[in-house]
Amino acid sequence: MHSADAPKILIVDDEVDICFLLTNLLKKKNYHTQSAFDIHQAKLALAHYTPSVVFLDNHLTDGLGMSFIPYIKEHFPQTKIIMITAYDDKESRLEAYEKGVDDFVSKPLRWDILNSAIEKVLGKSTLVEG
Repeated sequence: MHSADAPKILIVDDEVDICFLLTNLLKKKNYHTQSAFDIHQAKLALAHYTPSVVFLDNHLTDGLGMSFIPYIKEHFPQTKIIMITAYDDKESRLEAYEKGVDDFVSKPLRWDILNSAIEKVLGKSTLVEG
């Protein structure tokens, strides 16, 4: 069961397996989750679902997640963004932080690192090891 005040998390990734994995892990920790597989779906989801956190992949089928960061920050300034990508280099990290991401996690994803990223961006310890 989800509590009414449980943080909402939007997962934006074109890899269905990543969305499924993250959804299952986060639901076990009582988070409300929703997935979008591209930027277009993410915009539609954001129209009725204001998340506390967005997990955002960079390479999506209809564009770069990096270019979607300013949209999220402009329209949902309280929403935290955690970039999740296999393309991890110094330039990408710098660009992501300059555009406003709150944290950056490399794929392959590890639960302990994701857990720490969520705690960091929400400013509190909300999850336990699982």
